[in-house]
Amino acid sequence: MPTPVRHPHRKPKTFGRTAIAAGVAALGLGGALLAAWLRRAPANPGEHAAPDLAPARPHPGPADRAPEAFRPDPTAVPTKAEYDSLRPATLPVT
Repeated sequence: MPTPVRHPHRKPKTFGRTAIAAGVAALGLGGALLAAWLRRAPANPGEHAAPDLAPARPHPGPADRAPEAFRPDPTAVPTKAEYDSLRPATLPVT
């Protein structure tokens, strides 16, 4: 089988692959720069720190309970409005 002849004035058809690779590299670099910029962005001064949501904080265990003010009263009887608000949503009966 004869070897195909390459013409000296024709360039190999690799421009498409090169362009795709350059685009992917540019997107990756842009994403990395954006991530670095977002990490350095100052926090909103109107927000407060939430140390209980920090990633380094361990998850609460069975011995950890909410403060007394945030615990529901297990002996409380719900009012009619509270009881109706807990009903499942159904279609009206026709």
